[in-house]
Amino acid sequence: MSEASVFGKDAVREALPDNRALAAVLGWKEDALVDAKYDRGELTLTIAKDDIRAAARAVKAGGYEFLEDVTCVDWYPAEPRFQVTYHILSMQQKQRVRLVAMVESLDLSIESITSVWPSANFYEREVWDLFGVRFHGHPDLRRIMMPEEWEGHPLRKDYPVEGYR
Repeated sequence: MSEASVFGKDAVREALPDNRALAAVLGWKEDALVDAKYDRGELTLTIAKDDIRAAARAVKAGGYEFLEDVTCVDWYPAEPRFQVTYHILSMQQKQRVRLVAMVESLDLSIESITSVWPSANFYEREVWDLFGVRFHGHPDLRRIMMPEEWEGHPLRKDYPVEGYR
């Protein structure tokens, strides 16, 4: 199955009936799964942004115990504009899953997953600092890379190349 590409949550469900991450999300709340993709041996589950913390808990309970990274992509000018991506690993199964949540520019917020994985703390701070996505429930959301007095979020695609003057 590693060479095949499968798109759509129903197609992925049929192609990966034994995947524990997919089963965990579907068993918890099937409506939270917006879309799914299995490509080049990697599973990506798009989750409704309001359900990301609970989906992370479900995936962790399914045996994916290690949060590798939280990152963001700015799809400007498209809406929803920001894609917050969580890379999660199951060391026992030797499998990765990617959880994705889309965030609109009019509501730049998503739930923090620091209560599920405390290691998300610095990754979420980095996404806040560089993209401006707020994480509700984060214990200490403040800049981590840019100076506190810095204006704006420099990895946004509409940020001026030479900064604000």
